[in-house]
Amino acid sequence: MADQARARKLAKRISQIVASALEHEVKDPRLARVTITDTRVTGDLHDATVYYTVLGEKLDAEPDLAGAAAALESAKGVLRTMVGQQTGVRFTPTLAFVTDTVPDEARRMDELLARAREADAEVARIAHGAEPAGEPDPYKPPREAEESD
Repeated sequence: MADQARARKLAKRISQIVASALEHEVKDPRLARVTITDTRVTGDLHDATVYYTVLGEKLDAEPDLAGAAAALESAKGVLRTMVGQQTGVRFTPTLAFVTDTVPDEARRMDELLARAREADAEVARIAHGAEPAGEPDPYKPPREAEESD
């Protein structure tokens, strides 16, 4: 079992190799909009999980997740060969590609925060001209010492 620092270093190196290969070596048009976001390597350095996102062609266009997944699956052997050649480890880790959900979750959190800001603005608008319930000064004034005759 390798130490965690070595696994992290290998994961970072695998991310760099795969990203560079997708950009320069692999000539599949379905991979043009794929970005490698993270890589995790198991403690025994035998398996690597590569997380990726796919950007849409236009801002409001849906990305081709199925096409990118199929292209990554077909290029897995070439990518693993390149990882083995450029890392120099005894056993080249198997590669598994997983769609990264962090951008979708971040977008969902942004929407929830925007909704909360709108609700806060509505509460502030309602409270702007509101009068307090009850008396203006809800606290009783302190008793004055009774004057003796």
